[in-house]
Amino acid sequence: MYTPRAFAETDLTGLDRLIERDAFVTLLTVADGLPFVSHLPVLYARDGDRIVIEGHWARPNPQARHAGPALVIVHGPHAYLSPGWYADKEEAARVPTWNYAVAHLHGTLESTEDTDRLASIVDRLSQANEARVGNDWRFEHDRDDHVRQLRGIIGFRFTVDRVELKFKLSQNHPVANVEGAATALHRLGGEDNVAVADLMRERLVPRAGDMGAA
Repeated sequence: MYTPRAFAETDLTGLDRLIERDAFVTLLTVADGLPFVSHLPVLYARDGDRIVIEGHWARPNPQARHAGPALVIVHGPHAYLSPGWYADKEEAARVPTWNYAVAHLHGTLESTEDTDRLASIVDRLSQANEARVGNDWRFEHDRDDHVRQLRGIIGFRFTVDRVELKFKLSQNHPVANVEGAATALHRLGGEDNVAVADLMRERLVPRAGDMGAA
């Protein structure tokens, strides 16, 4: 992923926040020289630098037969920025742009058809997502009809080797421009606009501290 230095992040808590916000990822593999993509809800676990992602495919999905190197893309908020929101809006270099946060996770993919592992994945996914919507459906390990449903899926475990975090949030602009754009995004409203504005303002704090120290 093309990542100018100004937009590169190294703090993995940024990845934690992206996944917490939206644990629905893009999984990319290559087979016979061609890319194949699935869009999947996942479970995420991080212990220091060690990151593991789990989930499952529908059994007919061809990607369920893939293994080895793979890429997981974690999508964060994104928003259009108008140059009319900048303090120096007449500056020739000020043009429309798009701000966003995204993570590319490179690693190794392995599949599983083990009933206990599949049951664990489905159980934990349901617990995490039922809680989000205020409901309480659970996978019941002692129900034959629930266990039979596991025959229709194949599970996966993705072990992350390398993380690329890109937070393009106008870090290459003067503070006044960032403030102007963030204020306009908040005024527009909408989940993504507000989330991007908040991320932009978060990055103003260390910049202000640097200027004060100088």
